[in-house]
Amino acid sequence: MGMRMPAEERLGLHIKRTEQALIAAKQVAVRPAGLTVPQYAALFALADNPGISGAALARACLVTPQAMTVVLKNLEEHGLVERSPHPWHRNVLEIRLTEAGRGALEMADERAVVVERAIAEEFSEEERQALRGLLARCNEAVTRATSEL
Repeated sequence: MGMRMPAEERLGLHIKRTEQALIAAKQVAVRPAGLTVPQYAALFALADNPGISGAALARACLVTPQAMTVVLKNLEEHGLVERSPHPWHRNVLEIRLTEAGRGALEMADERAVVVERAIAEEFSEEERQALRGLLARCNEAVTRATSEL
């Protein structure tokens, strides 16, 4: 084994731990609305982008198109989204929230915002901006390292 790096020095481990805590909290938040975190993320993105395609929605939610297909199939079966052919591109389906989908999103988001507020209130505005910047730099460093592997 090459140069060993102690676990507590590995920032990736701290980021992962925080991400897992965040996902667990969001699961608790959205479950009463009958949603999973990926379904909530899809409804949240759809609310701001009605008529978006599945591929664009997958990009917005940072998941693969295949994963989004499964999420959308589930949401459609529960009557939370509807898919209809695009007026010009017949092979593209436009996706929109239904009334039920909007209701589920509102219920889930009301609870998910509690988690987001708890994070925000932990930091000053300057710290929040600094954290966004630091996380963006982490992202860039990971991307750079990946290209060198």
